[in-house]
Formats: sequence, structure tokens, C-alpha cells
Amino acid sequence: MKFKQLIPTSSAWAHLRFVFSVFLLPVYLFAFSQATGIRPAHALLIFFIWHLLAYPASNGYNSYFDRDEDSIALLAKPPEVDISLYYFSILLEAVAFLLGFFISWEFAFEVLLYGIMSKLYSHPATRLKKYPVISFLVVFFFQGAFIYFTTYTALSGSSLFDHWDTGFVVAGAICSCLIGASYPLTQVYQHAEDSRRGDITLSLLLGYKGSFIFSGILFALGIALSYYYWHSMGMMLNFYFFLLCALPIFLFFNYWFYKVGQSTANANYKNAMRMNFLSSACMLVYFGVLAVFG
Repeated sequence: MKFKQLIPTSSAWAHLRFVFSVFLLPVYLFAFSQATGIRPAHALLIFFIWHLLAYPASNGYNSYFDRDEDSIALLAKPPEVDISLYYFSILLEAVAFLLGFFISWEFAFEVLLYGIMSKLYSHPATRLKKYPVISFLVVFFFQGAFIYFTTYTALSGSSLFDHWDTGFVVAGAICSCLIGASYPLTQVYQHAEDSRRGDITLSLLLGYKGSFIFSGILFALGIALSYYYWHSMGMMLNFYFFLLCALPIFLFFNYWFYKVGQSTANANYKNAMRMNFLSSACMLVYFGVLAVFG
């Protein structure tokens, strides 16, 4: 490796897809809204580690091995990858791991574990992505509940081994359901390329109609868990606000499902990005309000 290979090219910067971290920000905001004893400096560092280091590193590493030619999330025409993307994504992950020790040794190794799972997801030697159920479960847990659990405990200055009450588990499950609901819809326009590469994704397994039904079921489960969570805490106003914020998602989801039923050509990149941005915006409003007004 040469030093200049650590300097990311314009292509590498594009594939890091920093904006994609916004899609995962609601999980951090939910944990922030529920954690206690938060130290502002730690909260800022935890945000920085996840959203500006670990997530982009994962995006870049996956892109390097995927070498997509068709549209991927936030890149309608992905540029050709180069070796700087590989090395810089490793560098970002190493920095995330080392900075994690300023929070706790436990958090540092949780960040490392997240990075390892992202590599298993895409590396040719393991490539969990080509196994539909396993890949779904990895994303479902590690981008949902795992991030909530680790962020909550890091923000609270406590240990992951101390927080396994029902409310803690249900909150993580809500995050996983919301992440899992969007997962097959991010793949629904990539059937042709995934098939060429031999990756049997969950969306390919379920088909167009099945992908929407599966997403709808998980989102409904997330709503049910949200009801249980807020009802058990005697804070039903938070649940009603969730329904209000979820309404635009529900309407566009059904509209898109109807259009795909008319023609599978509507299961395209443009509509998938509309769904992603709309759902992210609505959940950012919801969890952002919770984080501010708690």
C-alpha cells in the first residue's frame, strides 16, 4: 500500500455516501431521547463515530466489493471504484474504533463488531449479502436494535450488560422493525443486477409484491410495539404523534405498491429514493421532537 492510496479520490468520496447516514439517524435520536445522564461532549462524539465514520466506512467497503454499475442508494450513476475507497474505508473504521475508547472500551469494541459484520456482509469470502435470510437478519439487528442498545448505554455511561428490562428490549425491537421494513424496498429496483452477480437478496426471494407485503407487516409490527412501549410508560401522546408522522409514509407506500402492481417498471430507483427520503424525513421529525422535548 502506498500513502497516496489513503487519500480518497472523488469516486471514493461519492461511494462513502455520507448523506446515507441521515437514514439511520432516527435510531440515534431515539436512544438520545430515552437515555439519562447524558454528557453533551460524549453525545457529540458518539454521533460523530457512528454517522461520520462507521456508517460511511461500511458504505465504502460494501461499494468497493459490490462494484455496482447500476443505481445504488443515493448514487443514480455510481462512479467506478478504486483502491483508495478500500483503504480509506478501513482508515475511517480504525479511527472510529480508537475514538470509541474515549467513551468506553465496551463501546469501542461494539463499533468494531459493527465493522466486522459489515465486512462479512460484502466481502467475497463470506458475502452474507447473497443469503437472503441471513443478510436481512444482519441488517435488521445490527442497524436497528444493536445501534439503539449500544448508543443508549454509551450515552447513559452504563454497560450493555446492565440494561435488559422489557422497555429497553422493546425500544430496540422498534428500531429493528423500522429498519427492516425499509430493507427489501431498498433492493426492489436492483433485481437485475443482483441476479447477474448471484446475490439472492431478500427482495429477489420475495418478489415485487412480496417485498411490499413483507415491509408492510414489519412496519405494522413496529407500530404495535410502539403502542406497547408508550402505553406501558403512560405516554400515549408520543404514540399518537408517531401515527401522525407515519401517515405520509403509509400513503406513499400504498401509492407506490399500487403503481408497482400496475407495472413492475415502477419499482425503480427514483421511487425507492422517494420512499427513503420521505420515511427518513418523517422519522427524523418524530424522533427529533422526542430528542428535544423528550
